[in-house]
Parts: sequence; structure tokens; C-alpha cells
Amino acid sequence: MNEKTMVSDALVGVNGELKMFGGMIPQTENKELKQCLKQIRNECEMSQEKLYQVAREKSYYVPAAKATQEEIDHVKNILTQPKTF
Repeated sequence: MNEKTMVSDALVGVNGELKMFGGMIPQTENKELKQCLKQIRNECEMSQEKLYQVAREKSYYVPAAKATQEEIDHVKNILTQPKTF
């Protein structure tokens, strides 16, 4: 297995964990457990950021092009239109 595959697999794993914490935290009533999960999630986010930086530096990951202002305005317009039911 090469480095690019390992970094990619690690990113996929960390992203999955972040989704898992995103689902668990709001469903937890125990304040101590909730705080613990938030701390673990924060550490996970820091790991994800480090892996992302490695992937960017080595060109293993190339992000999509930035949206134009026209595209941003279009999406804002769609999201802010009153809903009709």
C-alpha cells in the first residue's frame, strides 16, 4: 500500500468518526459523556486537519475550484426564498 492510499484511507476513517460523533453528541443526555465526546470529536477534527494538510502538500487531494460570486448568490437566493406548500 502506498502513502497516498494510506493518507486517503485515514481521511475517510476520520471523516466517518466525525459523522459518528455528530450523531451521538446531540442524542446524549449525560453531560459528562457529552463533554467527553465533544473533546474526542475536537481531537478528531485536529487529526483530520493535519491529514488534509499532508494530502494537500503532497497533491494527494486537490479541492474543487472556488465558487464564483454568481454561484454563491444563486444558492443564497434558492435558500432564502419563502417556502410555498
